[in-house]
Parts: sequence; C-alpha cells; structure tokens
Amino acid sequence: MTSADTLAAPDRSILPTLSARPLPKWLTALFWLNLACQVGIVVTGGLVRLTGSGLGCPEWPRCTTDSLTPTRHQEQSWHKYIEFGNRTLTGVLSIVALALLIGIIVGAPQRKGLRLPTGLVLAGIALQAIVGGITVLTGLNPAIVAAHFLISMLLVAASAWLVWRGREGDSPAELVVRPGIWRLGQGIAAFTVVVLLLGTLVTGSGPHSGDADEPARLGLDPRTISWIHADAVMLFIGLVVAMIVAVRLTAAGTNAPRAWTAVLVVTLAQGVIGYVQYFTGLPWLVVLLHMLGASLLVVAVTWALLSLRVRADA
Repeated sequence: MTSADTLAAPDRSILPTLSARPLPKWLTALFWLNLACQVGIVVTGGLVRLTGSGLGCPEWPRCTTDSLTPTRHQEQSWHKYIEFGNRTLTGVLSIVALALLIGIIVGAPQRKGLRLPTGLVLAGIALQAIVGGITVLTGLNPAIVAAHFLISMLLVAASAWLVWRGREGDSPAELVVRPGIWRLGQGIAAFTVVVLLLGTLVTGSGPHSGDADEPARLGLDPRTISWIHADAVMLFIGLVVAMIVAVRLTAAGTNAPRAWTAVLVVTLAQGVIGYVQYFTGLPWLVVLLHMLGASLLVVAVTWALLSLRVRADA
C-alpha cells in the first residue's frame, strides 16, 4: 500500500456503526407513544374497577349477547360506556404496537434486536385481551383481576425498556458499577414485583371489586394485608436508599444516581398516596392516583436498572 493509499483509507474505528445511527424522530415518538398508551390503559382499567363498571359489558368479546357495542336499553346504565371504552383502548394499544414494529423494520432496519421485544409487547396485548375476557366471564374473580394488572405492569416495563433501548445501539453492554451493585439492582427489580403483588392483594381485599352490585373478594383481612404491603414498601425504600449511596460512590459520572433518585421520589410519593387512601377510606380518585404511581414506579425501576450499564454506541 502506498502512502497515498494510507492517507485515503478511512479510519473505521471512528465511524459510527449502523446500530449507532440515531432513530428517526417519528420512530422515537412511537416508542414514547407506546409507553404512554400502556400506562394510560392501566389508569382507564383502574377507572373501570373503581367505578364498579367491570361488568358494564357482561359478555366477551361482545358487549352483550347480541351486540358488539353497548346498547341503549342495557341495564348497566353508564357503566357500559366506561367498560366498553377501556376495551376499545386495547385496540388502540394494538395499533400503536403494530405501528412501532413496522416502524422499526422500515425506519431502523439495522435495529433487528428490537423487533422480537416489540413483537412480544404486541403478543402481550393480545394475552391481556384474553385475560380481560376471562375476568368478565368469571364475574371479576379477584385473582384473575390481579393477574390482569400484573400483566399490564410487565407490558409497561417492556415498553419502558424499549424507550431506553431506542436511545442506544446494539453493541455489548458494560456495567458502570461493580457486580455486587448490579445484583442489588436486580434484587430491587425483583422485589418491585413482590410490592406490586402485595398491592393487588390489598385491592382484592378492599371495597373496590369492580362490580358495585356483587363484589368478589379474596377473603383476606384488609388491615393486615395493607400493613404487610406497607412494611414491604418500607424495606423497598431502604434498598433504594442503599443503591443511591452505592451509585453515588462508584458511578457518580453516569446516569445511575439520577435514575435511582427518581425511583426514590416516586416511591415516597406512592407511600404518601397509600397512607392517604388508607386513612381516608379509599376514595376512588386517590386509589386511581396510586395505580398511576405504580405504573410510574415500574418505569422508574426499569430505567434505573438499565442505567447501571452502558453501551459504546449509546
């Protein structure tokens, strides 16, 4: 090779890889829209339950035996519109997730690693529709209702993961903290599931069954399960505080301290809302805010865990 050839050859080590190219703005917006819709349907699903509209459409997949949509002569009054509205949003979620999958294939063909996770979100929405149908056909069995909520939390986490990964490339991830701190983060994420599960047991033992006429309950003592849930949240706060100290000492120049501080802020807000709803007799609006907070907590924990590693092409 001549000296001229050497000068003409590009230094490929400084060229951006295909996966490092920024996503189109419209595709980034779709990632965020998908997340917003997943959080939104948790809130509308909570509205269905808290207003006693869970059986506003007593059949599935039809609203009534003879109609796909609510009819004027239904005995369920305005409850039918709330329940049907929530069912309709499932279709919106499916459209957004499908648009996101197509958008990744067309707008970012180099990001093949995002296709399967997005496809799984789409499959999860279909699963939710089936579980929702089972919920109606079993008369709002509280165990099925709890499963319905927890699946939504998984979809929120997956959608939050997609938003974060959309900002990165596909190079191997490297930890910005010591392995022990990473394992602590994984433990906190797992304990988040425990906190959420206990929250569903509290709801399944309280007054908001989803049907004002024939409430179905788990049979647990509401006061006891509420305090167990509160104790779990206190332990969760302690773990998050320990993580904040750890990342401030070992990863001060990264996104980790800010991300885990966000987890603490959301958790403390959730704690305040939880105590307010408990001591005020569980007013439905406060409970609805608590459900929104649960979704935001899942988003915050997902992003905080991802902040503990970095990719070269991020």
